[in-house]
Amino acid sequence: MRAQPQASHYINGAFVEDMEGEPLDVLYPATAEIIARVHLATPNIVEQAVEAARKAQPAWARLKPVERGRILRRAAEILRARNEELARLETLDTGKALQETLVADPASAADALEFFGCAIASWNGDHVDLGGPFGYTRREPLGVCVGIGAWNYPIQIAAWKAAPALAAGNAMIFKPSENTPLSALTLAEIFTEAGLPAGLFNVVQGTGEVGTALVSHPEVAKVSLTGSVGTGKRVLALAGEHMKHATMELGGKSPLIVFDDADVENAVSGAMLGNFYSTGQICSNGTRVFLQKGIYDRFLERLTQRTRAIRIGDPLDPETHLGPLISEAQRERVLSYIELGKREGAHLHLGGGVPNLQGLEKGFFVEPTIFTNVRDDMRIAREEIFGPVMCVLSFESEQEVVARANDTEFGLAAGVFTRDLARAHRVIAALQAGTCWINTYNLTPVELPFGGVKSSGIGRENALAALDHYSQLKSVYVETGNVESPY
Repeated sequence: MRAQPQASHYINGAFVEDMEGEPLDVLYPATAEIIARVHLATPNIVEQAVEAARKAQPAWARLKPVERGRILRRAAEILRARNEELARLETLDTGKALQETLVADPASAADALEFFGCAIASWNGDHVDLGGPFGYTRREPLGVCVGIGAWNYPIQIAAWKAAPALAAGNAMIFKPSENTPLSALTLAEIFTEAGLPAGLFNVVQGTGEVGTALVSHPEVAKVSLTGSVGTGKRVLALAGEHMKHATMELGGKSPLIVFDDADVENAVSGAMLGNFYSTGQICSNGTRVFLQKGIYDRFLERLTQRTRAIRIGDPLDPETHLGPLISEAQRERVLSYIELGKREGAHLHLGGGVPNLQGLEKGFFVEPTIFTNVRDDMRIAREEIFGPVMCVLSFESEQEVVARANDTEFGLAAGVFTRDLARAHRVIAALQAGTCWINTYNLTPVELPFGGVKSSGIGRENALAALDHYSQLKSVYVETGNVESPY
């Protein structure tokens, strides 16, 4: 079970190795088996990547947008053609169930490349009539952009950042998470196969030290990070120190509100998708499930039945629903929160342990876990756990639940289940969250902007809004008559 890349980095259209970099073992989370080894970027690798991007970007920006878009669309076609191979690689790298990666990972990366490849041809500035004179605006690329990825959706995040950056005429240097370094290298290969000129999409491996070197580099104009709030604050501070553009897509502790009149089966489906999909390792998860008292018992009964039916096992088995967490450290973090919840007085309704799986004893598994009798002030209800741990709370009135849902530093996502659509829209409008759902949860089509408010982030991924974050606006005043002057 090997997934060894040709080399650790991809720079200027080719694989590059530097054995001076610290070695990093890549583990299959289901067995803790070493499947690859890469080397972290040295300062020399960072300089090579920045220089390649700097040289390639101006000519790329001069291309007609439709020509840039054509290459992105070709890359999307290659991704779709290689979906099964890429999904398996993503499962090996992340431990996510194959039945998920086959439909959610390379496919969503392809959607992003296709969308921006199509949209860029008609993305223009504005004409402003000034009553004789006129003005217009130009959207111009920023230059060299840095993308810093998370380990939960490696190839998706790489494409979500690369697609608008490249479409707008920028170059990108992408640093994957050190936990999942593999699929971004394959994406870089695919870009080259699709005709992307060398130097426009480079991949360098590294920890926070490499990220710091990239963000602070004088030739870098922008950073886009997907990660934790703590990491985001540090990266944003560094970008601000150097006056660089920044997009921060960070964590959350999102509310999912279920009113008495909701369809129980749909609401349970939404809650399970918002807590157990990807083994709970999704930033937008609705981990605070607020149940109105009239639906509480029915909801909990069906939630328990359906959660018990989740199949945990080898993520490469197509029948497996739930794979392991990304690493031993993450499993220990999740287990520590489960113990904390019990100490705080929450009721461990279901799960909470480590399953005994034959042949997978060294894997980083945790059972899907449900806590009831959770209070708003408990740490398990206030802090992001990033694992398959659901907190169930009850409420009585709309006004009450909105106030409690908003009582958090986070503001990434929120969901509402109800048959009363007037109430649904009213509640969504009152919730302090950047990405919201009515009668579903965790669907993120590329056509809609994705991102948060408050500590959950700045800027947006996806949709036309993302192009704004990878460009700068130039205003031009055009005089059509004489210039009057008192001098």
